[in-house]
Order: sequence, then structure tokens, then C-alpha cells
Amino acid sequence: MTYGARLSNSFHGDWELYVITDRMSLDWPEHSFGRTGPVPTVQERVDALAQLGFVLADDAGWEWQECRTGVMDRVELLASVTVQRKDGAA
Repeated sequence: MTYGARLSNSFHGDWELYVITDRMSLDWPEHSFGRTGPVPTVQERVDALAQLGFVLADDAGWEWQECRTGVMDRVELLASVTVQRKDGAA
């Protein structure tokens, strides 16, 4: 079974990674990088996923998008990738 992982800025601007599962959003596995910049590297993201019990799915690549609320507002970045549990469990 695969899941979606997201890298985004928290309410306070810190980078955070979370995995969307079939549980309530308050129970999704998450990792805070504790900083607003720079963007966590691919290796930092992979390491954080491993700590949460996940690995990248086969041939998965990070996809980025900009999220804007207005032309003068700060641009927020959101990255997503497909992951699976390290142990292969559903």
C-alpha cells in the first residue's frame, strides 16, 4: 500500500513533513525540521521518512507546487511524494 507524503511550511513557517494515512489528520506521522530555511535536502527528507517508518515508493520523485493566496502574499511551497511503509505492511 502506498501513501502520500507532504513537505510544507507549518503555520509558523518551519518546514514539516507528514504522511497522509487512513487515520485522522491529528494522527498522521509528522516530522518538523525546526527551521524556516533552507528547504530540507532530499537526504534530510528521506531520513525523516525513515524515522517515521516510511521509504520512497519505487521510482517516486518529489513534485513541487506553489500555493498563493494573492499576488502580494508570500508564496508557500508544497512538495509531495509517494511512500510506503518500511516493513511493507499495509
